[in-house]
Amino acid sequence: MNFVSNKMAAIVLAAAIGASALATGPVNVWASGGAQATAAGLGFQDINEDGASSAAIQELVKQGVMNGYGNGLVKPNAAVTRAELAKLVVTALGLPVNAAQPAGVADLAADKWYYDYVATLVNLGAMQHEGGLLKPNEPATAAELAGVISKALKRDAASVQYWAKNVGVKAESVTRGELAQLVVTSQQAIASVDASVTKINVLNTITLEVTFSEPLTPEDAALDQALKNFSFSNGLTMLNVPQLKTGSISTYIVPTSPQKAGASYELTYKGKSAGHFEGSGEKIEMSSAGQVSFDTFEVVSELSKGVTDYGNVISAYSVGRAAIAFVLDENNQYNGNSYEIISSMRAKQVTITPEGGTPMQATYVLFTQATDGRQAPKFRLPAGSVLTPGVKYTVTSEWSNIANGTFVAKEIAPLELASTKALNDSSLELTLKEDPKDELFAVRSIELTGTDGSKLTATYKLTSRKGATGIFELASGSKLAAGMAYKVSAVSGWATGSNITVTLSELN
Repeated sequence: MNFVSNKMAAIVLAAAIGASALATGPVNVWASGGAQATAAGLGFQDINEDGASSAAIQELVKQGVMNGYGNGLVKPNAAVTRAELAKLVVTALGLPVNAAQPAGVADLAADKWYYDYVATLVNLGAMQHEGGLLKPNEPATAAELAGVISKALKRDAASVQYWAKNVGVKAESVTRGELAQLVVTSQQAIASVDASVTKINVLNTITLEVTFSEPLTPEDAALDQALKNFSFSNGLTMLNVPQLKTGSISTYIVPTSPQKAGASYELTYKGKSAGHFEGSGEKIEMSSAGQVSFDTFEVVSELSKGVTDYGNVISAYSVGRAAIAFVLDENNQYNGNSYEIISSMRAKQVTITPEGGTPMQATYVLFTQATDGRQAPKFRLPAGSVLTPGVKYTVTSEWSNIANGTFVAKEIAPLELASTKALNDSSLELTLKEDPKDELFAVRSIELTGTDGSKLTATYKLTSRKGATGIFELASGSKLAAGMAYKVSAVSGWATGSNITVTLSELN
């Protein structure tokens, strides 16, 4: 896994700005000319005071981003001000300068050496002021450092905080050596269209870790393009987007269809061979199966047993799942514990067999994989099928072992409709009498019957639920007729309710 690598980025930046390093006494060490910086990098007397940061300092010196004080000193243990932080981040990461005067800031004068850099970060939303004061000459804190770099890179703050922790950044202040290390790491985290596969690690039968030379661009990581970029031999397919792991530079969780144990697979990325790997027969250890509605059941896994949903450990979800999100190291360990990773359940199926009956294929219900803090993906029976009360069912799959995969179905009443409200002529808000939890609205539809006998269908908008309320959108360009009352009912009886109507106001 490509976490904080020892390889330094070779980014050559033009930084011929600021005072001369030949001047008597201390000079502006963050705004020196590139040629002078390269020469200075050969003779710092105090470079070994902080051995861990020496390579990073040397790299930034070569780039012309950082320089010494003109007296053979680079002072790796000196505290960094907010102005110095701004200069180094903007220059080292090649951010476009935006020198517009930030609104509401009282202590940022245009004649200061750091003006362009601080203004750029403020205008980017990466540096904040309090009560109109930026205090550019005060020491930068670890929190400010993580916020600035995450905004500049468009990366999650949790990853930057992890990198900062690895280089020993303290909460109250940041040293020049620590900043240099973090900035060089950040340079490696710049996305590239030329990213290539450097390593393939098979985690289990449906999950790969794929490490790239650089992070993927947002375009290359989007579903449609990713499905074109990734191609596997021997019938294996990628089922959802590659997800960048929290704390990594460029390692992605890639969900696949179930692999054949021992089979040989080749990954082709953007038309070029990217490596071979052997399919894994290792199934994911799930704990139990249980009914959640008359046609839906769940398969549960548990963090306490060393199994984590991928959503807990990827950058994209690190904010939304802050309470349960964490960072796995290169060995997929956290706090000394190893974790199996469940990748995306998209397009996954399980087999459910009634005692003495015929097996059925149940399909994963989108966005139910780990909602409301639980690792419990939901699976729904084929249309028209229901769980018969009193019958024992056994759930199996080709991608998991389920320790307790049987349950006896109970009589569970459908959800109950409470009210509806038209949001506009193509969508409405539907509220149930109780919060269904998780995403039990998912892949459900309602029928609207107008007073003139016309019928419309609306389908739940995925992830729109807020408690007991979800948004439903009309299908196929249909529109509500203003002023007409529509009676609302659930398609296939997933919810009940009488006298539930909705009317689009003439004023809407």
